[in-house]
Amino acid sequence: MTKSRRSFIKNSIVASAGMVSMSSIVTRAHAKQTQGKVKHNPIGVSTYSFWQFNGPKEETPIEYCIEQAARMGFDGIELLLVQMTSEDKTYLNKLKKLAFHSGLDLMGFSTHQGYVYPDKEKRDSEIRKTIHQIELAYELGIPTMRLNTGRWGTSGSFDELMANRGIEPVLEGYTEDDGFNWVIDAIEKCLYKAEECGVVLGLENHWGLGRTAEGVQRIVKEIDSPWLMVTLDTGNFLEDPYDQLEMLAGETILMQAKTYYGGGKWYTLDLDYERIGKIMRQANYKGYISLEFEGNEDPLKAIPESLEMLRNVFYYEIKS
Repeated sequence: MTKSRRSFIKNSIVASAGMVSMSSIVTRAHAKQTQGKVKHNPIGVSTYSFWQFNGPKEETPIEYCIEQAARMGFDGIELLLVQMTSEDKTYLNKLKKLAFHSGLDLMGFSTHQGYVYPDKEKRDSEIRKTIHQIELAYELGIPTMRLNTGRWGTSGSFDELMANRGIEPVLEGYTEDDGFNWVIDAIEKCLYKAEECGVVLGLENHWGLGRTAEGVQRIVKEIDSPWLMVTLDTGNFLEDPYDQLEMLAGETILMQAKTYYGGGKWYTLDLDYERIGKIMRQANYKGYISLEFEGNEDPLKAIPESLEMLRNVFYYEIKS
């Protein structure tokens, strides 16, 4: 994500406020108490939620995000690699110690890479980069890492990509199948390291070949490895979001939940989290929900509000 996306607000995907009614959620939360015994999914927060690429990353250090997440009552925290100020072992150990002492799991690692390049040397470079990122996740004790497919790069700018709802032309002289083959081949070359380190790769429904559930599923099913699953982002399906979320729910290792209090910084989706919670229960998902706050409200106000909402909608029944 880049700051250039902000201009896309004017062409918002959905013009609604994008917030779930807190009163209705709380009311339904009381209603569910009459059902069987339930357990709530653990809720984490991405360090991105506090920063959002606003200003130098040094002004919103990871240490600050950990302290705020603990104060607000989260169960875990997802680290955004580009927000980290170092990859030195001393720094990584400092973050591990701070998170543990704060009562937080380091439960997700959000990284950037891409494999949609005709140039094999460029793809090989991205493979080496991904393997290094897996090793960082291992050093931090993080069990899953977000993975991207990459995109064709034929859009003039990210604003243009967003104006076209994330769709961009295939690079001249190549086919979409070429792109999928490059991505599949590259990810397969990373899986030995994922297994060696015990880090599950979570392919995100991001832009590029992962724009749709069909694209993500094609890659995951063809590779067919227990070390490749899905990082399911509620805010990245611009058409038929619930059908697409349902398609991938059963293969999800981590769910990233977007909220847009104060209106979205780049676009706003009016997400029905009651419905999403039900989808994940039907898929028997018991894992982490990672909040990605992407609104204009003060994060110190909106993030706790988001936490309260997510706590009420993500739960599952404990069967005796």
